[in-house]
Amino acid sequence: MAVATASLEANYIGGEWIPGSSESAVDIVNPANQQNLAHIALASEADTVRAIEAAAAAFPDWRKTPAQDRIQYMFKFRELLLENADDIARLTTQENGKTLAEARAELQRGIENVEVSCGMPTMMQGYNLEDVSRGIDEIMIRQPLGVTAAITPFNFPSMIPLWFMPYALTTGNTFILKPSERVPLTAKIMFELLEKTGLPKGVANLVVGAKAAVDTLLHHPDVRAISFVGSTPVAKYVYGEGSVHGKRVQCQGGAKNYVVVMPDADMDMTAKIVSDSAFGCAGQRCLAVSVAVAVGDSSKPFNKALVDLASKIKTGDGLQAETTMGPVINAESKKRILSVVDKGLSQGGKVLLDGRKMEGAGNFIAPTIISGLEYSHPLMGTEIFGPVLTVNESNTLDDAIATLSQSAFGNSAAIFTSSGAAARKFRYEVPTGNVGVNIGVAAPMAYFPFSGWRDSFMGVLHGQGKDAVEFYTDKKVVIERWPKEWSRKF
Repeated sequence: MAVATASLEANYIGGEWIPGSSESAVDIVNPANQQNLAHIALASEADTVRAIEAAAAAFPDWRKTPAQDRIQYMFKFRELLLENADDIARLTTQENGKTLAEARAELQRGIENVEVSCGMPTMMQGYNLEDVSRGIDEIMIRQPLGVTAAITPFNFPSMIPLWFMPYALTTGNTFILKPSERVPLTAKIMFELLEKTGLPKGVANLVVGAKAAVDTLLHHPDVRAISFVGSTPVAKYVYGEGSVHGKRVQCQGGAKNYVVVMPDADMDMTAKIVSDSAFGCAGQRCLAVSVAVAVGDSSKPFNKALVDLASKIKTGDGLQAETTMGPVINAESKKRILSVVDKGLSQGGKVLLDGRKMEGAGNFIAPTIISGLEYSHPLMGTEIFGPVLTVNESNTLDDAIATLSQSAFGNSAAIFTSSGAAARKFRYEVPTGNVGVNIGVAAPMAYFPFSGWRDSFMGVLHGQGKDAVEFYTDKKVVIERWPKEWSRKF
């Protein structure tokens, strides 16, 4: 799909495409070759208020629309996403850098959420009980909140917006998406497809802005709920600001994911899965393995197999068929990642695989594997968010669990073993919200919540599945009595 480099009308507000009115603008640059894809004027506070007002105006009628009718738009949206999947994936690769295969897989996981949301007439049902007292019935019903919003990151431009929007809309809410201003083109094409479904004006809105747009969403009294995915410091800010302004908030933060390799694991299979987890999407995903802990005598065979596999990864332009790992998102990220690695190596780390010296115009870092760092080293608690894996050793499974439990994060942890007892112990004891057993990326399916604990999540209800229904609805309990003598009066 060709993208014009002229300024784009990137905001979809009240059924109209409009340019941002702020004085700030961004260039959307392909991280693989520095090609300028688009120039976008960012949305101002006034633009964001206009989107909120459009969503608030559309809410009363959308709320009254039967759930069975609301899901018809999502059925149409699903078909349009499938029909245009190649164009969407190609655009994601151009603005994000990930490989075309990864972009296609990302979109498919997003589409699964659209599909799950189409079950909303059943998922949104309440419950009732007759005769809670003689002649008195009690029922619980769910009602939509009103205006809702999501603030999403650069690393999954199609999937993460679809964690939220389909559920918000099918439960009867109106919705505003504020995507990362680094990768707004994928969101734009998805909203163009959503517009083709005939969705009523104002029900779904797109605002491409920066902090001014975020703060407006957090502070405006008409916004009832905020969803966020991004770094932990920003997640804490969004959670704090949103909560103090009376909003329902769910914030997915950062991660430092551990994988434990037991001596009885299949080393070749384990190395392949861990390599895919650590270096897929250039390590720019919240479920990427960051630290591999080899227990007992598994270290040498695991490290050898891992380095052999990772050294064969072809880093380059994600649109090229031979590429198996793309660049990081921008030059600033590349500089930050290399700085963190250099610091770790200067303080006792050893390079098992060095990917720091790639040449070319793109923001390329090849797979990098470091050993020899103490668990107390600052790098062991830092979310690198790049293609860097640290490998360590532990004497026992208990020691490994104790080590990973010291992390401030709690997004994901995984174990590789052929022992059911070891797997159960790990699953039972690790303090993370997502757990993999012989799985390198413990990404829940759309009908399960995307969990996260500790500094990896702020809130109570997570994204996806039943949690999404709970998050986007208020419960109302109705207690009824209809005495017979009253009915005879009419």
